[in-house]
Amino acid sequence: MSENNSWADPKIRLTVATWPEDASRGAVSAFCRKHGVSRSWFYKLRSRARRQGPWPVLDPISRRPATTPGATDPQIAEIALQVRAELKAEGWDYGPISVKAKMGRRGLNPPSRATLARIFARAGQVVPEPRKRPRSSYTRFVYPAPNCCWQLDATEVAIGGGRTAVVLQLIDDHSRLALATLAAHAETSAAAMQVTKTAIARHGVPQRFLSDNSAAINPTRLGRSSPLVRYLTSLGALPITGKTYKPTTQGKNERLHQTLARRLATRTLPATLAELQTHLDDFDDYYNNERPHQGLGEDTTPHEAWKATPKAPAPQPPPTSTTTPPQQATRSVSASGEVVLTYTRYQIGKTYAGEHVHLLYHDHTVEIFDSAGTHITTYPRPPRTTSYVGNQNPTNKPRPRAKPSTKS
Repeated sequence: MSENNSWADPKIRLTVATWPEDASRGAVSAFCRKHGVSRSWFYKLRSRARRQGPWPVLDPISRRPATTPGATDPQIAEIALQVRAELKAEGWDYGPISVKAKMGRRGLNPPSRATLARIFARAGQVVPEPRKRPRSSYTRFVYPAPNCCWQLDATEVAIGGGRTAVVLQLIDDHSRLALATLAAHAETSAAAMQVTKTAIARHGVPQRFLSDNSAAINPTRLGRSSPLVRYLTSLGALPITGKTYKPTTQGKNERLHQTLARRLATRTLPATLAELQTHLDDFDDYYNNERPHQGLGEDTTPHEAWKATPKAPAPQPPPTSTTTPPQQATRSVSASGEVVLTYTRYQIGKTYAGEHVHLLYHDHTVEIFDSAGTHITTYPRPPRTTSYVGNQNPTNKPRPRAKPSTKS
């Protein structure tokens, strides 16, 4: 029997409490070895039995300290539960991080996140999710500065009269700042242009602009352009798209949609787009300035993250001499890591062999992107007689002549 169990056994405790005074020499040591208890424990229990009698010592003494100076004030615990209920009723995140930040902004001295989690668990306010992955297991990709990349996505919401509307949300990848939000009747090119121009007027031009592949926003993968793509390109911004059927590429937008949906569920159903826009403006103000974003830290809001790092420099617009609009093409990468465009072979690397890549080209440059819309490389547009371009060293050889047609 191990010591951890033996010291609590009532029979062993009673034997020690009634130990005879005339026991033989060595009997205590033999008893302790047999039952896996220490001699110091034996003599402490025997001394207590002499003071209190044998029966009171049958139950172990509680090891709980008489006082707990570090315990959370019950009043603070009650306030934390009230703040949690308020956030939940208003449609905001109401976990320990959100409650801690809300209490801090009210001038209180909140407990730690772990302490708040225990308070909520003891109050029966937490539903255990043992299969949920811990937050530390996720790997997040974040651009290094504001305006390095923006993300645009749309979500459908309900309005009065059984109708629906579309909300376009544009956020900054680095800081999660809600740059502009627009209520529209549908996801149209005009709506995408409006929300983008509003954000650019407020915050400048981004270096990259990530969106889905919808026809209204960026139909590049469909072999077409759009007013938004042409507008961004004219400013020097690079329009990129997520992988088809992979909405996780715009995961930050998708998470923002969830937060917005919970908030709108607590508001009066808007009868018009104007009323919906009022709800959206209120949402953006609180989201940017009051609500800490867990992807940024326990106490950091998107606006604070935006201000903490200098913005990325605005991209340079293309030369004004470029009059030809960009053209697009999709090519398969050869085993040698090359793609062919207008009889010129462009080297991009054997790691892309067998994949399909997208090319945007005009008079001065050729831009190459992988199937996920990630930029691979940009080459200056070589002379028409160039047969090969690689590592910025074009080889000027006469390109092959097209074979004469055999059709009559």
